[in-house]
Amino acid sequence: MASERVINDQIRSITENILSDYENARDIDKMDVFSQPDSEAVTDIVQKLLNILYPGYYRERYYRSYNDNSRISILIEDVVYNLSKQIAIALRFRKDMEKKSEKTLREVAETTCLEFLGKIPNIREYLNTDMEAFYMGDPAAYNKEEIVLCYPGFLAITINRLAHELFLLKVPLIPRMMTEYAHSKTGIDIHPGATIGKYFFMDHGTGIVVGETSVIGEHVKVYQGVTIGALSTKGGQKLRGAKRHPTIEDEVTIYAGASILGGDTVIGKGSVIGSNVFITSSVKPGTRMSVKTQELIISNSSGTGIEGPREEAGDSDENWYYII
Repeated sequence: MASERVINDQIRSITENILSDYENARDIDKMDVFSQPDSEAVTDIVQKLLNILYPGYYRERYYRSYNDNSRISILIEDVVYNLSKQIAIALRFRKDMEKKSEKTLREVAETTCLEFLGKIPNIREYLNTDMEAFYMGDPAAYNKEEIVLCYPGFLAITINRLAHELFLLKVPLIPRMMTEYAHSKTGIDIHPGATIGKYFFMDHGTGIVVGETSVIGEHVKVYQGVTIGALSTKGGQKLRGAKRHPTIEDEVTIYAGASILGGDTVIGKGSVIGSNVFITSSVKPGTRMSVKTQELIISNSSGTGIEGPREEAGDSDENWYYII
């Protein structure tokens, strides 16, 4: 077994090699940890915003008060202080702000933060319609409290609606940090740039991907594993700002595993997209698309070993969709 002196010498040598490697001036060699927003601080802000959005659903971990006005006021002041700090740091990543003074950055950050918080009532209006869509669309939901406290899809759309407003205010980094936090918690990946209408419902949710330039209308229902994405990203940074992702019109249902790709692709109002369908061109309103059911062959010594398919009430349509 190596002596303590030998181990210490090896650790010293390894440390020197790593420190030397930092001096190569590559993108990964950045050393100033305070020059970008703090992910833990952003997560903490998200948690406080959830308390503001749903004051009767999340237990108060920050401040205790029997007066709702005082409690919400303190929460808002806390968010203004901490979010403004993070926005001021993030603004350096905007080309028009990278050379501004610290004073200017602080002023712009505070103004932006207050403008964002001023949008909370509008965000809550949209979220109330989302809650209604989740409740009416899922017979497994026994009450609306269950939706707020348990449904990953509802958490994901909540955080996305917050992040989207910051995205529209041209805040760098922070909106994406918020939605990636939601992604890590729920398995649902919605870019903050996506435009999503009222009454949006994600059933189960896991594996759903919605790209930056997607436009989704009202009363849209999406199941697990759906991708609303780009047809190709081989153009890389040349595609920045281009419409790369589909438009989903009102009252569309997209079942599990479907992929809808391309900035020119429009799924017309009232269409139903079946499971595992792969779409790269537009679909007219009222279209029903499905993959033909594959033949299932089962055999054993006594015959097929399986009863014939049974139709549930209301499932007499020739198209079968995968629902849990």
